[in-house]
Amino acid sequence: MGIELVDELRRLEDEGSTGVLHAGDGVFHLADGAIASAECRRTTGLDRLAAEAGVAGAGEWQRAAAGDPSPVLGRPVFETLALLSVFDAAYFLLSGPVVAEFRPAPPHWLAPVCHIPPRVLVRECARRGDPNAGPWPAQLVDRSPVVPVRRIRRNRVVLTGGQAEVLAAADTRRSVTVIARDLGRTAYGCLEAVRDLTAAGLIEPPADRQTQASPRPAAEPALRRRVRQEVPVPEDGEWEPVDRQLLLRLRTALEDLA
Repeated sequence: MGIELVDELRRLEDEGSTGVLHAGDGVFHLADGAIASAECRRTTGLDRLAAEAGVAGAGEWQRAAAGDPSPVLGRPVFETLALLSVFDAAYFLLSGPVVAEFRPAPPHWLAPVCHIPPRVLVRECARRGDPNAGPWPAQLVDRSPVVPVRRIRRNRVVLTGGQAEVLAAADTRRSVTVIARDLGRTAYGCLEAVRDLTAAGLIEPPADRQTQASPRPAAEPALRRRVRQEVPVPEDGEWEPVDRQLLLRLRTALEDLA
């Protein structure tokens, strides 16, 4: 994880800063120290996620970006997608060292519905595990094509709907980033699917990591779920209070998606 970027985010949180933090191939938009939006060239943009989910068309998105976001801000599903897009971009932006530069600016238009404390964001990225471990490190998400194996060596493999969707989209040319955008899914979600499909012997390891990949037993019928790293306990031994309103909005959004 990029320690310097983490330290800068925490500093801006402590100072209650509002503006844009440029970091590598992406940016964080902060409002009063909280993250209102995050973008990364390796991930699927919020506009694409919203369009695929059917909660914001091109016209509504253009009006929102032009200063009239009211039609979409009140939709719980949109709020959930905004949160997902921040965690998605942050996972990749925090995956390695970058030079960060902060510039004060007016609050992002997503600030009324998306306000994630940087410390919460860092904990979630840590919970997801080392982004550069295994045959599919985060740095290859937009560099290596996803190549399905020519022969399946197992009689039966159990896939989730998302894994089946990603496997069907693997065409030896598109990277994880491109597949995620074409499907309207988060890059992290697609990367996780590719990692699991590679462990199951259905996707080839990327060319420059093949020698590091270890085969799974052929008799294993289903995909194994990787064990996440434990979330580090804060130094003071206390967690920050839970944002109850955020939990209520997430619950409402999930009920709408059900």
